[in-house]
Amino acid sequence: MRFRHPDGSTVHLAYCTNVHPAETLDGVLAQLRDHCEPVRRRLGRDRLGIGLWLARDAAHALVTDPSALRGLRCELDRRGLEVVTLNGFPYQGFGAEEVKYRVYKPDWTDPERLEHTTALARVLAALLPDDVTDGSISTLPLAWRTALPSRTGAGLSEESLRTARAALLALAQRLDALRDLTGRSIRVGLEPEPGCVIETTGDAVAPLTAIAHDRIGICVDTCHLATSFEDPDTALDTLTRAGVPIVKSQLSAALHAEQPHLPEVRAALAAFDEPRFLHQTRTSPTLNSVRAGGTDDLGEALKGDTLPDTAPWRAHFHVPLHAAPAAPLTSTLPVLSTALTRMVGGPHPLTHHLEVETYTWQALPPELRPRGRAQLADGIAAELTLARDLLTDLGLKELP
Repeated sequence: MRFRHPDGSTVHLAYCTNVHPAETLDGVLAQLRDHCEPVRRRLGRDRLGIGLWLARDAAHALVTDPSALRGLRCELDRRGLEVVTLNGFPYQGFGAEEVKYRVYKPDWTDPERLEHTTALARVLAALLPDDVTDGSISTLPLAWRTALPSRTGAGLSEESLRTARAALLALAQRLDALRDLTGRSIRVGLEPEPGCVIETTGDAVAPLTAIAHDRIGICVDTCHLATSFEDPDTALDTLTRAGVPIVKSQLSAALHAEQPHLPEVRAALAAFDEPRFLHQTRTSPTLNSVRAGGTDDLGEALKGDTLPDTAPWRAHFHVPLHAAPAAPLTSTLPVLSTALTRMVGGPHPLTHHLEVETYTWQALPPELRPRGRAQLADGIAAELTLARDLLTDLGLKELP
């Protein structure tokens, strides 16, 4: 979906296909048929933006076979779909029964992460619509915090940080070369996430200013922002002052519990404690620092007094934008709305690429899960409708 900003520029809205992951190119083609086109039809649109997630094998097949890449582009056109952004965070296995910590491998100290992201950039340059020259890719924020600890036990070692920084600089140079070759400008955004080396937007400033290349910036995920109890205005002010480009934003909402000490609240939260994804949980920084007041997973927070419960909790669980959980829980949709207002509601957009990313539909409590493809398509269409309404309320005009 495309929107005209009052400044005349185009803002793109897509939904991320990691909600129905596939490891192979055949699986990606099936996604377009079985999921993406039905969502477009429900919205009554001739054209729908999707943020493709391409697992390692699918990306490799496309970058090594020009005919396969042309075939995917033709299939997108045939089904009324367009791609301006890719989710490059998960590498493979995102549809596994248990993902958890595996989603952070390979990290940016592993050469395979550089090679995979380079392949994604080459694919995206070929998939961009004819009238679009700029694409974006989101990626993991260097590494999980304990992946390669320093001698002090906090974050990556200096050697590992140098390795990751060198890989990102090499990527930037490759993206420059790709621009010279194709005329398509691809940028990559590190996506801060609780528990990672770059957990907050503030954590991103130092490594990104050290790289100091406009092709490497940040992806603002509004669920992650809310889970870490970051104030959107403060976070975006920090990035703007530091000159860190916002490459894209993932529009998502976290799970919020205002009174986690109450038994009924804990029981409601327990329904969201599931074995597939990691649901990092944080308490308000008014009580502790974010890092001190947090656990790696929701189940850990619910065990005894592991996490202080005298202030609100938020869990990294992407809940559907249009359907907040029932009381006594709610979602952080207001954080998303505030961040979106700041990112695209001003005189000029801070980013032109927006992506709804609710990949946890099938991880919801059983009674909230969609039953079959039709209900899933209905839910995704409802999320996109809500996002569209937020954008038009900010003065953007939806384009055909």
